[in-house]
Amino acid sequence: MSASLLNRITIDPNVCFGKPTVRNMRYPVEMILDLLSAGMTTEEILQDYPDLEQSDILACLEFASRIVKVKSIHKVMLAA
Repeated sequence: MSASLLNRITIDPNVCFGKPTVRNMRYPVEMILDLLSAGMTTEEILQDYPDLEQSDILACLEFASRIVKVKSIHKVMLAA
C-alpha cells in the first residue's frame, strides 16, 4: 500500500480527543474497523456514511495493519 493512503488518516488533538480519524472528519479509524469487524461490507459503510470514500476504508485497514506490526506484543487486559 502506498503512503498516500495513510495521508487520509489524521491525528489532531482537537478532533476526537486526538484519536486517528479519517481526513479530520470525525470518523475515528476505530469506528470504521469496528463496523468492518461487525460484518459490514465496504459498500454498506459507504452507503451509511456518504462522506467516506473507498480509499478511506482501505486507509483504515492499512493504518491498523501497520500498528500491529510491532516487534513485541504485550498482554493487554480486555474490558469484559
